[in-house]
This record gives sequence, C-alpha cells and structure tokens, in this order.
Amino acid sequence: MQVSHTPAAVSAAFDDPNLVALAGLVPVMRLAERCGLSRLVAQKVRLTGTANGAGAAAGAKVSSIVAGMAAGADSIDDLHVLRHGAMPALFRGIRAPSTLGTFLRAFTHGHALQLHAVHRRFLAGLAAHTPLLPGSGTTAFIDVDSTHKRVYGRAKQGAEYGRFKGIRTMHPLLATICTPQSRPVIAAVRMRRGKAADSRGAPKFVSEALATAAEAGCTGTRILRADSQFYNGGVIAACRRAGARFSITCGMNPSIKRAVLGIPDGAWQQITYPTAVPDPETGELISNAEVAEIPAYTAFTGRKKSERVTARLIVRRVRDLAKPAVVGEQGELFPVWRYHPFFTDQPAPTLQAEQEHRHHAVIEQVIADSKAGALAHLPSGNFNANAAWLTLWAMTYNLLRAAGALASTFHARATTTTIRTHLVHVPARIARSARRITLHLPRNWPWQHAWTHLLDTAHGPPG
Repeated sequence: MQVSHTPAAVSAAFDDPNLVALAGLVPVMRLAERCGLSRLVAQKVRLTGTANGAGAAAGAKVSSIVAGMAAGADSIDDLHVLRHGAMPALFRGIRAPSTLGTFLRAFTHGHALQLHAVHRRFLAGLAAHTPLLPGSGTTAFIDVDSTHKRVYGRAKQGAEYGRFKGIRTMHPLLATICTPQSRPVIAAVRMRRGKAADSRGAPKFVSEALATAAEAGCTGTRILRADSQFYNGGVIAACRRAGARFSITCGMNPSIKRAVLGIPDGAWQQITYPTAVPDPETGELISNAEVAEIPAYTAFTGRKKSERVTARLIVRRVRDLAKPAVVGEQGELFPVWRYHPFFTDQPAPTLQAEQEHRHHAVIEQVIADSKAGALAHLPSGNFNANAAWLTLWAMTYNLLRAAGALASTFHARATTTTIRTHLVHVPARIARSARRITLHLPRNWPWQHAWTHLLDTAHGPPG
C-alpha cells in the first residue's frame, strides 16, 4: 500500500467540530447506563465531605474513567481522549483528567470496598442484560490467581521489592468466572502491597468471588480452581460454606509424595492433548502424559479432626527429559517422571477433571489483557487511588466483554483489544436534524454488522 498523493498535495487541520474518533463508546456506555453503573455508584460510593468537593457527581466521574479505559486509556492523563471534537454533543458530564485524578486520590480503603460492591452488582446487571456467561446455570469455573505489576517512582505507596530481585511491584489478586462456552469475566479484584503473600486474605476473597458468581447467574455447579499457593484449609472451607466445589493444585509435600509413589503402575491412564502445552517447570512443549487418581486422600492431617478434608487426589505425570533415564541392555529400565497433583471434590471422570483443572490457565489471558490495557500503569502515587483504578479496570473489562457478547459470536470470544479495535475505535461525523443526531460512519467498515447490532440492542427495549 502506498500514499496516493505527493507530500506537497497533503495537508491536515484539526478543526472539525463534528467528528469523533470513538463512536463505539455510544452503544458501550449506553449499555453501562442500562445496567445501572451511575445509579450504583450514587447508591454505594459515599465520598461526601472530601476536600475540594471530590466526591460530588461520583457517578459521572466513574463513568468518565470507565469510558476512557474502554477507549484504551492507561493513565489519568490519557482520559483526555474523551474531550475532543463532537464528544460533548454525544455525552454529558465528561470530566477533565485533573478532576478525575483528584477524585481517585480522595478514596480511602472504605471507599475502595464500596467500589467493590458497585463492581459486583454491575457484573450481575451485565449478566442479566447480555449473554455474558452462557451455560452458567449448569457449570461455572471460578479461577483465582495473583500477579505482580512492576511500578516506578519511589513515592508510590505499597510498592516493594518482593518476588523479583531488584524490581518494585504491587501485587494484585484476581478472581474470574468462565463457563465451557464463554471467555472469563472478572468476579473480584484486590490491590495488595508488593511483599504480600500470595494467599493473604484468600479465604475471604474466595467467599466474595463465589458469592459474586451466584449473583451473576451461576446457579449450577461452581468449581473453584487455583494454584498451589491457595492450597490451604481456609480456602477449601470457604468453598464448602458457599456450596461450591474445589480443584486446587498441591505441591509434593511428604504426605502427598508417599501417596503418589504408592500408585500402582496399572492405574495410570494415557492422555493426549489436542494441542501441545508448555511444561510448567521446563517450558518444553508436551503432548502426552499419564493420569491416575487416589479416590480418598485426607489432607491437612496435622490439624484437628474437624478441619481435615478427604477428597480426590488426581495426579498427572510427564517424563522428566531434563534427567536421563537409566538404560540397560534391553532398553530403558527406570524412566524418570515429574508429578503434578491437584486436590478436588468435583465429580467429573478422572481425565475430564484433569483437563478442566488445566484450563485454569485461562486466567493468565485476563492478566495479560490487563497489562496490555489500563493496568499498563498504576497511575497514582496513592495506594487507594490505585486500588480504585484496579476495580474500575475490572468493571471496564466486564463491560467490553458484555458489549462483545451482544455484537456477534466472534466478538463474544475475542480479546478486549480486538473488541476495542473493531467496535470502539470507529470514527464518525455527527449530523443534527430535528433534535436528532445521526452518526455517519466509514463506508465498508469490516465489522459494520456487529457494530450495528450492538447499537440497536443497547438502544432497544429491555429484553
């Protein structure tokens, strides 16, 4: 492709007051209004009495931040993207970045918890108005994991040298909900200091995530999946109090090691993965493994009897290619294996349970999405402002997923970057006639039908 004109024949002027670069925000923010975003903020977030009137019009300020994040903003200054061309004709109450920064810095820990309540109810509204979680009435998976986000600036509260040597981080905790037919949405988030232990506050966080899943329509079997840092009695007790199942990776402690080495050779079943998966320790791609099960393994035997848990211990083993096998005259005598056990009480057959547990890695897609979007930076030096920013990103992520689910089956499973490119970043020229506004969008836009379906559905009568 080449430019069709010589340099001398092309000029530019930023002077058209009737153009917008983000026409897709019209149906997206209409969907947010329909699901009660501003109303929920007005009901739950009480920033009254803060300096400089920062708490006034909290609903408009939250909506502005969510709209900016949906457009791709990853810092407070980037929220200026909402203040161009004809945007004031399409949206009321757009706030300046300086106003939004003051608003975020007014948050305390209590206000952050109020925003969590808005997030939970907003997700429930999105699930009620869109096909966000198809199949949630049968089976839903709640995945929990933590991540480290590198930050800069010596004055940033909560940033500490933690897991990574010489790197200062914050340590967010996330929980997502997905079904066999859907991509994950975010059930809960928590901002934590860089040195916070992975499982700090995990039982309470798991209880909140499971309750949020129920509010979002997950009325069938709920299965909590997590890595080994969440293998503790408190997390499993939280699952059982909520009436949910669990599927949690566990390390090879002495008790589990004795149980695994006692599995007879005839109990191992072959499993072949449709696509090769990376080995968690070496990074090498593997296609074959063997799986076995101990039907009744009792965990936490060092605790009092009432806190012990008996459930299934399912073990996957793969050849350890890093260690040479013992080879004799008749071939290989003693192959060397690495074992990956997980503890579960879900009722699926062994191989199905193993495949579903391995699918826990889907939460990594959400974490990668966050760091490619609004969490590319934690923009404030104030810890609670960053905690609020994290929660607002989670609300924006769910909103974009809901918009994609309304637009088309393709966008229902697309990444939020794709949704943003196809459905939000659409330029338009507005025309006014008889108190009506018409958006004139580019001819032959490749995703015209999906965009139009989103607009018609968001503006149509409630379903």
